[in-house]
Amino acid sequence: MIQNNMNIAYIYSEEKWRDHIKETFSDHNLTIGTSLEEIKDQLSEVEILSVFVSHQVTKEYLDLMPNLKLIATRSTGYDHIDAVTAKEKGIQIATVPSYGENTVAEFAFALLLTLSRRVYESYKQVSETGSFEKDGLRGFDLFDKKIGIIGTGKIGLNVIKIAKGFGMDVQAYDLFPNEEEASKIGFSYVSFEELLSSSDIISIHAPYNEDTHHLINKSNITTVKPGVYIINTARGGLVETTALVNGLDAGLVAGAGLDVLEEEGYLGDELQLLEDDHPNAKELKITLSNHYLIDHPRVIITPHNAFNTEGAMRRIIDTTVNNIKSFINGQPLNTLK
Repeated sequence: MIQNNMNIAYIYSEEKWRDHIKETFSDHNLTIGTSLEEIKDQLSEVEILSVFVSHQVTKEYLDLMPNLKLIATRSTGYDHIDAVTAKEKGIQIATVPSYGENTVAEFAFALLLTLSRRVYESYKQVSETGSFEKDGLRGFDLFDKKIGIIGTGKIGLNVIKIAKGFGMDVQAYDLFPNEEEASKIGFSYVSFEELLSSSDIISIHAPYNEDTHHLINKSNITTVKPGVYIINTARGGLVETTALVNGLDAGLVAGAGLDVLEEEGYLGDELQLLEDDHPNAKELKITLSNHYLIDHPRVIITPHNAFNTEGAMRRIIDTTVNNIKSFINGQPLNTLK
């Protein structure tokens, strides 16, 4: 059933798209803000909410929105939303299932090449000292290296295609193997244990949920092939931070390229963490470990930037707008089952 004059709240991260959203939904009651807290007084009327991964939609906020029918997240993942409470309240969640499969895959290789060819150290040496000496800057070829891909969804498959272009030996792990693509592209599925123990490089592209929390952890980090490089452009919680620190300290992990970190929100506000009435020791430890990683000479950390291209952002906005319009027209798209 088509619904007119709906109350839509759009929480934005980028000024650039504000006018586009205003124009697109000019025939509806639109509220725009930079956070849910900013528009807290208007939440009781909201029927459709659009957020990004940096906006936490908690039970507390959901309780303030008794009329909410749809959350249109501008992301593939939805772990920033209390999906259990939303389902209990009959609120649908629409995602952007495909926008950056090539975008994130390319970034994963940007991180890997930065590590393999010591690009950052080379640049830093030239820019800071003016030295063109090559001592200590020898890298390694990707050709013939064994890369293990965790998760063979759209992004993982794109990473595999790029890896094949470099002449790499590809193996993968997925709870739901795509044997058709494996045959077509030319890679093999192995057990998770074998992937950890035999891969020269591990690139993570799995979704984050209760089952994948700390997929790489203190127990299994000791089973990796010594000298492995770990690339994570998926979610920070897939890798236990202290496990990665231990792996680096022990020399088991030679380096890491991380676009995501556990508790990355706290990195920008450690003062709040330390001044809380009841500091969470676990979060504090993760934060301090993250600082260790930031300062580590063989770790490259970027600010959750893998998705961030003009093309990907346009696809995200277009899909989100379409998700909202389809819901208004009584034909929901890309909603969770």
